[in-house]
Amino acid sequence: MKKNQHLTEDSLAASYILPIPDQIFHFLSTNSDNFVSAPSTDHQRAAFRILRYLKNAPGSGVFFNNNFLQLKAFSDSDWATCQETKKSITGFSVYLGNSLISWKSKKQQTISRSSSEAKYRALATTACEIQWITYLLEDLHISYTKPTLLYCDNCSTIQIASNQVFHERTKHIETDFHVVREKLNTGLLKLLPVSSSMQGADIFTKHLPLTLFRDIHFKLGMKNIYSQLERGVNVLY
Repeated sequence: MKKNQHLTEDSLAASYILPIPDQIFHFLSTNSDNFVSAPSTDHQRAAFRILRYLKNAPGSGVFFNNNFLQLKAFSDSDWATCQETKKSITGFSVYLGNSLISWKSKKQQTISRSSSEAKYRALATTACEIQWITYLLEDLHISYTKPTLLYCDNCSTIQIASNQVFHERTKHIETDFHVVREKLNTGLLKLLPVSSSMQGADIFTKHLPLTLFRDIHFKLGMKNIYSQLERGVNVLY
């Protein structure tokens, strides 16, 4: 633990294991908690599935192994996913190099009238998180490559952020608009498109097919520290 007491670029290049991201479990358990007062057999099966996942992944954690200090982030949302309130889910993941250092899965406070609006709100939330992380790195005197690469899979959202003409049509998200525009103009962010199949934040916003879940799970840097004890078989699901 002495190695962690003074954070330097050399120490960041070392490898560490952190526990499984709480937000993955939070996303699953929160959806189940919404139906505690009147659960059905479907909800019971979902709860058992969560328990099976946790039982099969006691040694699962995030593996840190940085070769370069470049911030990149994925921002996403699932529009009107809540059946009760029709609110959307914001999800993002932020990487320093190849290591996941920040993530979030949270229901948005207001109802979005379109998928583009929901994704733009998620984009503003991600931009604020990136700003906070850069302040932290600067306070620790850690140099990193600028700007931060921010990936979004919605073309309309990218156009709203990059084109001032769209301002009059987006007054209902005016605050979020100015937040993202300010970060882009100051050079903090570089907004880039990404295909939906490569969207790393999908795992924090929606239920995924098993193959896609495993693919994104691997990209998060998730490792099983007990895999060698299991003769190289990494059983997580």
